[in-house]
Amino acid sequence: MSRNPEVLWAQRSDKVYLTVALPDAKDISVKCEPQGKFSFSARGVQGESFDLGLELYGAIVPEGCKTRVGLRNILCSIQKEQKGWWKRLLKSEEKPAPYIKVDWNKWCDEDEEESSSDLASENDDAAYVGQDDESSDDEGMLYLPDLEKARGN
Repeated sequence: MSRNPEVLWAQRSDKVYLTVALPDAKDISVKCEPQGKFSFSARGVQGESFDLGLELYGAIVPEGCKTRVGLRNILCSIQKEQKGWWKRLLKSEEKPAPYIKVDWNKWCDEDEEESSSDLASENDDAAYVGQDDESSDDEGMLYLPDLEKARGN
């Protein structure tokens, strides 16, 4: 019997990002179909089968779907057919399954979207780099005393 992996999701006006949390996955298969069907299957460390099928809120461009396999998860960037914000991830209005959660690390509201943001498809820290060019490196940091001065050296 197959199990469902945990899935985290976030979006931009032109893309949906899915992160499948499955460490050391093998035999990974990802399929995107134009009408908004997303399929994922893989084998876990102990050979257990993981399958996932989602009917996404809107149509997608299969050629614009990219997958990057990491040690702990599989990152999927899915291009929307039409630019715009989806009300939810899935077409169904029912509450999503408990293994589908919002990825707050990648989340961005409509009014906060940066035009240059191709999010963490290349670099997970990209969303945190260079947010305010005028700020100093110390801004927002806790004050830590200089230990050399405190010891009298």
